[in-house]
Amino acid sequence: MAFDLDDLDPRQKKPQLKNLDAMNIEDLKEYVAALKAELARVEEKIKAKQSHAAAAASFFKK
Repeated sequence: MAFDLDDLDPRQKKPQLKNLDAMNIEDLKEYVAALKAELARVEEKIKAKQSHAAAAASFFKK
């Protein structure tokens, strides 16, 4: 059984775009809310990682 090494790195695959034409207004609003929630989650993760990086840099400067 063979497998593709590209499957191991999710950064190489671009997410499929949703067909917005097929969605009604309420679905679009729910989709926007979900995207905003995901964006907030990602921004929090970025802040946490920046904090970790700053703490590590501070530790190794001493």
